[in-house]
Amino acid sequence: MHRRQFLKLSGLAALAAFSGLGKFALADDIGKLNLSDDEWKKRLSPEAYGVLRHEDTERPFTSPLLNEHRDGIFACIACDLPLFPSKYKFDSGTGWPSFFDTIPGHIETKADHALLMARTEYHCARCGGHHGHVFNDGPQPTGLRYCNNGVALKFIPSDKS
Repeated sequence: MHRRQFLKLSGLAALAAFSGLGKFALADDIGKLNLSDDEWKKRLSPEAYGVLRHEDTERPFTSPLLNEHRDGIFACIACDLPLFPSKYKFDSGTGWPSFFDTIPGHIETKADHALLMARTEYHCARCGGHHGHVFNDGPQPTGLRYCNNGVALKFIPSDKS
């Protein structure tokens, strides 16, 4: 192995280990998932289908994931793409599971003016499913609050939980 290759691989390994995200796919490895509307209806519950495919919003304080505090990963319920490590979750008091950061490259955003105000909507980068909105009123270190519909997520506990 050449020195340059060794340094490059060592740097990537160190970055993965430092970030705690070494076991997750990078954005270019996630593989887009495109299904028909009928296929999504078969795959998802009616509530998840409404949120993920039609940008509905679940009622606040109804998600069991609101009180999930174990170590693990919150993933898209439609395609299993990991979106949030549990260490990024916090109690926002809003009634929806909230996170201050995401796994890099696993969400995409777009402008949303549906309520006659500018908001930033976010979607799963693999399946395009709507998850919620991101706001600038979260805790440090990012100052962001990813306000997620719980019905759009599933929790995968870590081996330590």
